[in-house]
Amino acid sequence: MNRPRDTPPPRRTAGTAAAPAAPHGRCPAAAKDPTPCEGPRDAATIVDRHGRESAGCVHHCARLLAGLEGARVHPFVSAGGVHRLRNRAME
Repeated sequence: MNRPRDTPPPRRTAGTAAAPAAPHGRCPAAAKDPTPCEGPRDAATIVDRHGRESAGCVHHCARLLAGLEGARVHPFVSAGGVHRLRNRAME
């Protein structure tokens, strides 16, 4: 996360696929979800059980959290943000 500027980016392993590009103006977590984004496009990050991360708005992160088995909210999200996401995911 906090790398010196001269450090090369990490390499992808053979089993790791790139995240699909989000349509212009939508968060990356909304790749196949037609519903509109809510709030900042980088409000939270969801980590699946394989360690893959997906950043997105509150709406789409809550949907990912509810739909992915073993998903969790990335630890840098504030405690209030985690509670909002979990509450929305349970709706």
